[in-house]
Amino acid sequence: MHARVTIGQGKPGSADAAIRIYRDSVVPACQAQVGFRGLYYLVDREAMKSITISLWATADDMKAAEASGFYQAQVAKFKDILAAVPVREEYEVAVVP
Repeated sequence: MHARVTIGQGKPGSADAAIRIYRDSVVPACQAQVGFRGLYYLVDREAMKSITISLWATADDMKAAEASGFYQAQVAKFKDILAAVPVREEYEVAVVP
């Protein structure tokens, strides 16, 4: 399994809006992607910092979602509430409980 970790900085007071976007739009869109296995959205409301962890069956599935423009389309949904460009990293999931 592979994970894409995206670290974001939101504008003050935007946590609830970000949660709605994830719940109502991003998660359903991800569920339609080949190899998608899950998504966690962690938020520090005080600092307006967030971490998104999306899980993918294979590195190829994860990379295909980016190459197709899917990842960029999801990030664009947050354009009005992001304070900075998100930082993206990719990992192999080495241990699963």
